[in-house]
Amino acid sequence: MPVTLINVLLVGAGGFMGSALRFIVGTWVMRTAGTPVFPYGTLTVNILGCLLIGLLAGLTEGRQLFSNEVRLVVFFGALGGFTTFSAFGFETVVLMQDGRIFMGLANAGVQIIVCLVVVWIGLALGRALQGAFS
Repeated sequence: MPVTLINVLLVGAGGFMGSALRFIVGTWVMRTAGTPVFPYGTLTVNILGCLLIGLLAGLTEGRQLFSNEVRLVVFFGALGGFTTFSAFGFETVVLMQDGRIFMGLANAGVQIIVCLVVVWIGLALGRALQGAFS
């Protein structure tokens, strides 16, 4: 799909809905769980997002049940805003289902390890710069 203004707006509208829903669900789960030390809200959102992207992809696979515009709103926008973990999970599983087991495992490993390391670097950098701006 080409990157056009209308496509960007469709993804953005879906992203708004998904992000708002992520906030609502995550907050509700954490409030319901009391004061847990584990991030159950994020875990719940990631599990739901992965289930939804798998379910919708499975239902629409090989059929044109969704127009390109609906796919942009739902898959890239709403589910992408709800959790990018769903896209990560889906892409990894598709690689493995296509027989590219090593690429799927590499995708999972690289994304998890590199992203955790980069978060750590970002935190360290932010803390170091904090003194410079105080």
